[in-house]
Amino acid sequence: MVRGALWLIQVIGEGKTFTKEQIRDAFPGISQADRRIRDLRDYGWVLFTNSDDATLLAEDQRFVKAGVPVWDAAARRAAAPQKAISNKEKQAVMARDDYMCSVCGISGGEPYVDDSNQTAVLSITRRETVLPDGREQTLLVTECKRCRAGSDGHPARADEAVADIRALEPGDQRRLLRWIERGRRGSTALDRAWNAYRRLPADARDEVRASLES
Repeated sequence: MVRGALWLIQVIGEGKTFTKEQIRDAFPGISQADRRIRDLRDYGWVLFTNSDDATLLAEDQRFVKAGVPVWDAAARRAAAPQKAISNKEKQAVMARDDYMCSVCGISGGEPYVDDSNQTAVLSITRRETVLPDGREQTLLVTECKRCRAGSDGHPARADEAVADIRALEPGDQRRLLRWIERGRRGSTALDRAWNAYRRLPADARDEVRASLES
């Protein structure tokens, strides 16, 4: 696994694709070398297959992002995979999160608005979280692979969220609480007009803009 990680960084490079044949050529005589490289996902390495990115061929994978430097024994031990999340736990978390990414709100199998070649693949992620009273806990959240790949690794800050909410005007606080109770944000006519505009193809958006400016 360590040799595979160094090969990905030094030979393949982030954002580039590779195949199982390249793995076999790079590590002759090593049984299940491709599986050892897949194990890097347990350490935060992001590798896409054609189920994550429709532009990839069946034999292709893309090295999206490096994770924990597994060649550092101390870092590897500190990030050793925790107890596997059971299927029952995964189903409960996804149901709680309405089968949507908790970061961007996309549903599983839904294409991304800015890249229709990619469809969302949801997974359950452990997220370090600072609670309102300052306690730190590792909590489970539903995330799509793209949001997980783009994470900066910093903990979620419930304490900062509470501070931001308390800084709102009383009317805005009441409005936010109504959204929280409903489990969704209320939309204004302006929000709906903007969303309708954003759903249009680019050429149609250009014509709408020209029409409004004339």
